[in-house]
Amino acid sequence: MYRLGLGLFLFWCSVINVVATEYIVPVGVDVGEFFETLPTDATYISFSASTSYKSEGDIVLPDVQFCVIDGKGASLVLGPNSNGFTRQVLNQKMVDKKLTCRYVIRDFSEITGGKKAIDLQATLGSIVSNCRLHDQTEIAVDLRFCLMARIENVLVTNPKADGFVIRTGDWPGASATNSQSNSTVLSQCRVYCSNTTTNAYSVLNCGGVRLVDCISEGGEADRDLLLSAEMHNDQERFGSNPTMKSFTLENFHVEHNVRKESILVNMTPQASVNLSNIYWNSASTAPVIRYVRGQLNLSDIGWWTDNHRIISRVHAPRINVTRCHSKLRLGDKESTTATRSGSFELADPLGDGQTLDTRYIRVVQPSK
Repeated sequence: MYRLGLGLFLFWCSVINVVATEYIVPVGVDVGEFFETLPTDATYISFSASTSYKSEGDIVLPDVQFCVIDGKGASLVLGPNSNGFTRQVLNQKMVDKKLTCRYVIRDFSEITGGKKAIDLQATLGSIVSNCRLHDQTEIAVDLRFCLMARIENVLVTNPKADGFVIRTGDWPGASATNSQSNSTVLSQCRVYCSNTTTNAYSVLNCGGVRLVDCISEGGEADRDLLLSAEMHNDQERFGSNPTMKSFTLENFHVEHNVRKESILVNMTPQASVNLSNIYWNSASTAPVIRYVRGQLNLSDIGWWTDNHRIISRVHAPRINVTRCHSKLRLGDKESTTATRSGSFELADPLGDGQTLDTRYIRVVQPSK
């Protein structure tokens, strides 16, 4: 029995060796051009840690069931018009086939320049991990119709516009309800903003997304987080995407000023938004949260100052506050006005209501 088992094991190993599909990116080549010539059996593509690579244009990922792109500590410089690691999705009809492909992109010491560094589209279960991204001009990490993606330990520095964007497809035939990046997770990611950064993190029309143990800091950005179910990216309208049901932000650290607000929440009335253990360490005069719609649940926020404000654009916000600092509270009768009660304020209302209705703001178990 032992000899037979060993023989089968050796035979299995020999088969694996025969069909090995690792390809090493040669030194000195244009990475995008090299990817264009990859054989159809490519499933593992590796770089060299001792080399700095360049790609003037896009690096189009092969359409295979599973592919690992292993940076092995290498650095990569992208041309100004490059979308970095990307895919070609021409229309929604191509998506079913594309979704059978997934990718692991990992271990780049630095990816510098380009319009984007990571531009994943139409994948299921892809992972980007342990990469440092610098100076992208449009979006550092752009996920379009990336179901159940995981982005972990990715550090973005000086994005000229957006840091991480989780959104739906934008090709012909795609819509806000048929091409979502649902159930995607960002874990231990950081954005060090430039003074031109718009949103450090954006979650647009995608449900079940989680941001865990992430940081936003650096220069003054527009926002730390844009969370929206508005299907036309018009934040002057109410979010109305019926398929965006929930979002979770946990252990979020903010250490810079913002121009508009730290977090914008524009969901549907039936969507659950859970924000837990957030620390705002800044002297910004902008609101920490601008609320438009959604069931907003705040919990375990241990630091709050008298300058921190939650601005509502509707007269009767639905907000639950649990186990938070005692200064995060409703006001007493003497200090409450028609538009302000403690930490909550009605400003620039979208509807007809001009008076803040606090009946649906519940504050329980405050710290003492």
